[in-house]
Amino acid sequence: MTTEVKPSTRERLLEAAATLTYRDGVSIGVDTLCREAGVSKRSLYQLFESKDELLAASLEERSSAFVATLLPAADDGRSPHERILHVFDQLEEQAGAPDFQGCRYLAAQIELKDQNHPASRVAHRIKANLTAFFRAEAEQGGASDPDLLARQLILVFDGASARAGIGADKLTGLVAPTVATLLDTAGMR
Repeated sequence: MTTEVKPSTRERLLEAAATLTYRDGVSIGVDTLCREAGVSKRSLYQLFESKDELLAASLEERSSAFVATLLPAADDGRSPHERILHVFDQLEEQAGAPDFQGCRYLAAQIELKDQNHPASRVAHRIKANLTAFFRAEAEQGGASDPDLLARQLILVFDGASARAGIGADKLTGLVAPTVATLLDTAGMR
């Protein structure tokens, strides 16, 4: 006989925040969050200083999965060129899902506008880490200007994610050739 472990109040709040903010945006109300999580406002405020702190914790909680689904394993033996293309292949695959609404971290930054908001700081750090991955791979791959290439790649990533997220474009056959051209132009191996 197996007993199901019920998620904790904290876990339910984090899950509700992740689900609702991805679907509806960061402006969701505390009442809606609590109702979705099946908890009281009192419980929310016992666990988190504010809704802003809950949003930040929710983004942080999802960051490991974000990285795991995008980035190749550190020692996978592929060239830097292939490792960068892997990220965009993953993005293309994710963008094909019916519930894809773009990058949750980019969306949070755009919606919040306030760079000092706790959730915006988390989102900024996670996006900066992705840019740092691109830069490190660009440097390893012999790119003529690793900083510029990393900035170009994050621009393509964010633009592709946003356009696919709003249903303005399909990424299949568009992103990989665009990125390959950037990589080739930069002299990547």
